[in-house]
Amino acid sequence: MAAYRTVLVGTDGSESSFAAVERAARLAAACGAELVVACAYTPLRGPELDLAKDQLGAEAYQVVGSAPAEDTLRIARDRARAQKAPHVRTVAVRDEPVAALVRVAQECSADLLVVGNRGLRSLAGRILGSVPADVARKAGVDVLIVHTT
Repeated sequence: MAAYRTVLVGTDGSESSFAAVERAARLAAACGAELVVACAYTPLRGPELDLAKDQLGAEAYQVVGSAPAEDTLRIARDRARAQKAPHVRTVAVRDEPVAALVRVAQECSADLLVVGNRGLRSLAGRILGSVPADVARKAGVDVLIVHTT
């Protein structure tokens, strides 16, 4: 089997997802692959945002909007480069995380999609859906679920 050529990793700005970015970057570096870092966002405003923040607590960073996606991607890019990933590209996608990652995987012809395991059994995972489990079912490419918690 040939080495991976394009590795896609999802990040939501959490430390757990940044750990997945670093693992994906090390793998991309070892394979000489392009690393694509994707951040899905769903901007909420007003009462809808306040309600989401109340329900999600520490997980509320996931619903703040596009500016945090840009910040998240900048941090993720820097962390990936620190792991010696040779080619790093970032993309912000206005969509739900699973749909965004599946679409970006197709668009960039990723042959590996990397996500952290956070959310597999959490309260937020039950509210928002489990990104790692849903991506593994729907991606259509190899999926690496990194133990980050």
